[in-house]
Amino acid sequence: MNSNASRESLAVPEAAIREACGETPLPELGLIEQVWDTDPIPVDEVADRAGDAFRSLALSDVPEGGELALGVGSRGIANLPRIVEGVVTAARDLGFEPFVFPAMGSHGGATGDGQREMLAELGVTEASIGCEIRSSMDVVEVGRTADRDVPVVADANAVAADAIVPINRIKPHTDFDGAVESGLSKMLVIGMGKQRGAKIAHDWAVDWSLRNMIPEITEILLAELPVVGGVAILEDQRDDTTIVEGIRPAGFLDRERELLETATEIMPKLPFEELDVLVLDQQGKDVSGQGMDTNVIGRRPFSINEPGPERPDVKRIYTRSLTDSTHGNAMGMGSADFVHADLLADVDMPTTLINALTASTTRGVRLPPTVETDRAGLVAALSTIGVVDPETVRVLRATDTMRLQRCYASAALVAEARERDDLRVVAEPTPIEFEDGSFAAPSPHETLQAERAADD
Repeated sequence: MNSNASRESLAVPEAAIREACGETPLPELGLIEQVWDTDPIPVDEVADRAGDAFRSLALSDVPEGGELALGVGSRGIANLPRIVEGVVTAARDLGFEPFVFPAMGSHGGATGDGQREMLAELGVTEASIGCEIRSSMDVVEVGRTADRDVPVVADANAVAADAIVPINRIKPHTDFDGAVESGLSKMLVIGMGKQRGAKIAHDWAVDWSLRNMIPEITEILLAELPVVGGVAILEDQRDDTTIVEGIRPAGFLDRERELLETATEIMPKLPFEELDVLVLDQQGKDVSGQGMDTNVIGRRPFSINEPGPERPDVKRIYTRSLTDSTHGNAMGMGSADFVHADLLADVDMPTTLINALTASTTRGVRLPPTVETDRAGLVAALSTIGVVDPETVRVLRATDTMRLQRCYASAALVAEARERDDLRVVAEPTPIEFEDGSFAAPSPHETLQAERAADD
């Protein structure tokens, strides 16, 4: 959108909201931290672990000197360049000729150059990983499903290779619940299918459901293409790499299902299951495919025939901005109840809508009511949940749905945190400070980074 005129015409002034809402008392906010027991892989060992994971695959099926197609996606995976480099090095050591192909569906504007640029933004370049990147939107039909006769397509460069290895993080998906969700199988079906495959999958998912489609099409791809396995990545609550494992073709879906269960256990979550208001400083495609992780906020309003998560229960969500890395893609903003004018000003509607059309999730890009200031957003949210007692209201402010170790919390939540072993109180509640209507306090994640920098 990128238009001050649009911003000013759609954002409701703070004065108008305060007049409409009357005297809405604001709670004091303290700072709390989740206590997590994590075991990340040391950064200098990540590449070697990735190489070991690759070596465990069914590589005896690959001819000597054969071309190896490595599928790499577009999400913000920690240590991704190191992981890909580790696989490339191991492949070369074994006498193969590796190349990377973007396995990211329609992302990057559904162009080969756009997808190459997205890999570069993630640090994956030919120079950083030591091999060629072949980026094209060309696909080849490799089969059809038995019952519904749905075409199964795959990246033409990958199909022409002697072996295929997807490299991806396994985690809960934002759009559906199933035995396998976001991970290697989804990368094969949708990522490797490029724009055409992604559109086919999401069109059929309306009636068929991705939970059923992805396993069935994965089986076809494993049977028809030289997929010698995949390199699975799991990240802990701090989004650090904690597991890098090779999954062989035999038992591929079963092992991915087991790793999904682990990923669900260790993913970051809100520290409370019941909230009156959740304030998120930012959303973006680098945070979640839906801008805000639906598994974290407990909302999935855009899905068709897919139930939303039962917990947590969040009455109102106010979102303040888009991340820089999302490049104006505001997918998922429809999950919020209110958004800041800054978010609206940064929306690139063509990019956002194309993503929503491809994924059949147009409800997720509906524009929520837009407010002029943070104070107006908080007042609007609080004034629509009933009678507000600042001592008992449950308000949480987080950086985004991925960075949840530290959060600002209202007095009621701070009191609860004192009674829990998995939480600690960093700072006691104080009145919220504003500067021209904006929160004066930095994002919770910034306070954690500043503290770590001071310790160093």
